[in-house]
Amino acid sequence: MPVSRDIVRMYRNPRQVAGELYAMGQREDRAIAWLMIGCFIVFVSYLPALQRNAVFEGGNFQRDMVYAFVSWLLVWPLGFYALSFAAFAVTYAFRKSATSYGARLSVFWGWLAATPLALFYGLLVGFNGADHPGTIMIGGLWLVVLVWFWVCGLIETSRAR
Repeated sequence: MPVSRDIVRMYRNPRQVAGELYAMGQREDRAIAWLMIGCFIVFVSYLPALQRNAVFEGGNFQRDMVYAFVSWLLVWPLGFYALSFAAFAVTYAFRKSATSYGARLSVFWGWLAATPLALFYGLLVGFNGADHPGTIMIGGLWLVVLVWFWVCGLIETSRAR
């Protein structure tokens, strides 16, 4: 099934989608692709905010864009690996059937599945600024959905089979 359909399905039934993806077998190439695509989409969502900063506060858009690109595509993926290891450790403490791949799948896929809200949040930051109440609300919704996807994925991938 295409990734875009799985992302839409994730908002309706995250445990089912995570379980289906986990049942496809361990594929590290697929997991890292989800992580990198998610990080690239979040980088793209930052561009309106960087442009707003350049226009209203005299920032250097090109320099800030390069810094954001390096950050989102080199540094943040390492942080997500650390986060997935921590998620595995916590999940393993409660369920011995948890696997490190299941934790990576949950974290990386959840990150990719939440990127539509990241794009909307980035657009709002570019138009309204980060301190606008609507922007804050969408940012909070993005965070809640992201954590919801991660928890549902961790529960589903750590089930005893």
